[in-house]
Amino acid sequence: MSLPDAMVPMPRPDRHVPFLTRVQIRDYKSIAKADVRLGAFTILVGRNGSGKSNFLDALRFVADSLRTSLAQAVQARGVVYEIKRRGAESPRFSIGLRLALPDLKTATYSLSIRALKGGAFSVGAETLAVRHGSGPVLGSYSVADGEILDCSIDNPPPVPSDRLYLVNVSGFPEFRAVHDALAAMSFYNFNPETLKVPQKPDAGDLLHRDGSNLASVVARLKAERPEELERITQYLAAIVPGLSGIDRLPLGPLETLQFEQQIEGLTKPFGFFAWNMSDGTLRALSALAAARQPGMSLVGIEEPESALHPAAAGALMDALREAASQTQILITSHSPDLLDHVDLETDRLLAVSFENGVTKIAPIDKASLSVIQDHLYTPGELLRLDQLEPDREDVSRQEEQLSRPLEDGDTQA
Repeated sequence: MSLPDAMVPMPRPDRHVPFLTRVQIRDYKSIAKADVRLGAFTILVGRNGSGKSNFLDALRFVADSLRTSLAQAVQARGVVYEIKRRGAESPRFSIGLRLALPDLKTATYSLSIRALKGGAFSVGAETLAVRHGSGPVLGSYSVADGEILDCSIDNPPPVPSDRLYLVNVSGFPEFRAVHDALAAMSFYNFNPETLKVPQKPDAGDLLHRDGSNLASVVARLKAERPEELERITQYLAAIVPGLSGIDRLPLGPLETLQFEQQIEGLTKPFGFFAWNMSDGTLRALSALAAARQPGMSLVGIEEPESALHPAAAGALMDALREAASQTQILITSHSPDLLDHVDLETDRLLAVSFENGVTKIAPIDKASLSVIQDHLYTPGELLRLDQLEPDREDVSRQEEQLSRPLEDGDTQA
């Protein structure tokens, strides 16, 4: 589906949010070793059950641990033994991140969680270093097994037993930006059935993971950022022909969404309620609203194209790509129709496979990249042929790289 002239994606040069540039994961669920770079708009593609969601969940684990507590983040996933990869030799799982921050600052942050007997756990190690570009360290700390090994702060706060140390030092200016950026990552797996049921209203400041407070989010956008809601409506109109409006409709103590659509023979738009709309339409609207929320550093969405007509995939990709100029977007997909609209000049495509019980994540292999660049096949056509695989050289590089921790100043790709 091509967009009308008025819907050519708008550049958004106002981006001043943190940007997650590199992720290292070890022994988290099905991921034994992963060391990948992300772009402003990154697509993880692979079969069902390949481990795409586990990659997103590793990032969500960090955000959950900072927004609530480490204990709650673990409990939300069952027990620590359900997080640590089965068959791993080490009793720990670890996550390392690199961020590009405002004012040309960069940061490397890593944590490892040790599984103990009886389902208990502890923070094995946690490190953070903040720099100005590649210059000297502006602030840093290193803690392990409940003790402070090194800290740039005079009289640092004690190490908590149930929280990450970053929470305790987040009040110090040299660490605040890192804490706020990681806590501002949000992840979504929308449930259309929940979206169709009238819900209790809330402040609408943050879309729920399943999208259940979408009506409240739409109402807040209408009141505070009407230009964003208008842009969402324009993109949804490219997906749903004739759609002309989206609004919240109060239903006593509850609320739902109301859509307006131009119908031939009627002088006024006809109103539809959320329970009358298709699953694909509701998921697409949820994805558009999630991607354009203010204040988010990264938005991860699982299969935003699910139940959407193939012809609408192009409009959805254009909308997400436009949103990525302000907020980093990370999605999972196994849709050839969506991948037919990938632009390798601007989008980062990562292939995910599941081999011998282990998830592999890497850029697509060089042979596939070559035929795409030579315009012999599109990424979607290669996916239909089951020919999109992680680059084996990069997978081997990750195995070698992750024989040691993510270190401050490490610049290997």
